[in-house]
Amino acid sequence: MKKLLSKLPVIALALLISFTGLYEWFESWIDHAGPLEQETVLLIPRGTGTHGIAQKLAETHVISNARLFDMAVWENDLIGKLKAGEYQFGAHETPRQVMEKLAVGKVLIRRVTVPEGELTVTIRKLVEAAEVMTGNWPSVRVPEGSLLPETYHYVYGDSRGEMVGRMHKAREDLLAELWPKRAGNLPIATQEQAVILASIVEAETPVPAERPRVAGVYLNRLKRNMKLQADPTVAYGITGGARVLERPLTLSDLSRPSAWNTYTIDGLPPTPINHPGRASIAAVLQPESHDFLYFVADGKGGHVFARTYDEHLKNVAAYRATQRR
Repeated sequence: MKKLLSKLPVIALALLISFTGLYEWFESWIDHAGPLEQETVLLIPRGTGTHGIAQKLAETHVISNARLFDMAVWENDLIGKLKAGEYQFGAHETPRQVMEKLAVGKVLIRRVTVPEGELTVTIRKLVEAAEVMTGNWPSVRVPEGSLLPETYHYVYGDSRGEMVGRMHKAREDLLAELWPKRAGNLPIATQEQAVILASIVEAETPVPAERPRVAGVYLNRLKRNMKLQADPTVAYGITGGARVLERPLTLSDLSRPSAWNTYTIDGLPPTPINHPGRASIAAVLQPESHDFLYFVADGKGGHVFARTYDEHLKNVAAYRATQRR
């Protein structure tokens, strides 16, 4: 017994050394590169416990050992604090990096981009095709021009209805920002009229720098009670916004009666013809000041502007000549 007692300090020291060695090895494991060879996405459902999370991580080779990960979570006082969601893990992330990502809820951020000038039907297809969103497109009518084209971010489980609501709020916020800063003496009485004209500007030119000038042309025509004569409004009247018109307009199209045909109606059409972006709305509210009344394509993606109808006819002839070459 005396011999055993005399050896207790030695045994304790040996156990301490052994424990210290194991602890150092454990700490080394936590900060050692994981086995994952390439980036992967993993969903942690709500209600999944710590060990369930560890097992999922091990099964997908994000970590090498579920039990050791459990211990790491316990040691760092994170039991019950790892958050559910969709996560993206890079190759060879360490268990500590994985644990910290789950603890702060650094979930995968996805995005959906709505290009400027799209129709409601097209935006609906984009939102319905967005991965991991829940729910359906809103059952209520989404008017043309009521959403702001932008890149929107979302996470797993966000609803399509919420996304459309965000797009509408973004448009409302933009109008609230730009409307008070509008130029004086605009022949536009309401924010909705500004969006209607912006949708025409959006459809007329893909060149951002031209938009204030194109907006100025239409505003000049409105001030003079001239018909807008905007080809995109004719195309919208033919399809009713159900699709993009994929053929050139004809002379008979220009005289076809329609609520949107600005060759036959006075002033603005009753609704926007697409969803205009920030630049086009800003162009209408802060247009270029000039006396142009006409414009035609220049054959290079832009337009040539004219003050008189005679000048315009010359520009049209020049454009047609480029098309015959």
